Amino acid sequence: MRIGELAERAGTTSKTLRFYEEQGLLPPADRTPSGYRDYAPDAVVRIDFVHRGQAAGLTLAQIRQILDIRDSGHAPCAHVRDLLDARLNEIEQQISQLTALQGTIADLRHDAAHPDPDTCSADQVCRYL
Repeated sequence: MRIGELAERAGTTSKTLRFYEEQGLLPPADRTPSGYRDYAPDAVVRIDFVHRGQAAGLTLAQIRQILDIRDSGHAPCAHVRDLLDARLNEIEQQISQLTALQGTIADLRHDAAHPDPDTCSADQVCRYL
């Protein structure tokens, strides 16, 4: 199938497909005699996998690693598990940092509940920050 048809079936753009091909996420397509890309039907499944990996927060480099393992004839399950463990840890750290930030901002907002511009000196810009 040509690139436009693949893009439509995969819910993406031709530009994205060319980028995926450049990045090694999508194998180079065969070419028609007139030079158009001609993708195999299984390209839709591969692009769907890339999208699922992105939805899980994996980088394109990590997704390419998984695809490389599969393309070499091995199941990437253990590698995927390790990547998901790392991603969970990153998310837990982000949640912790956001929770701390929320507390800081709530305290600042509490202090600024009844602003008093007369207590704010020009060299401070604003005493609530």
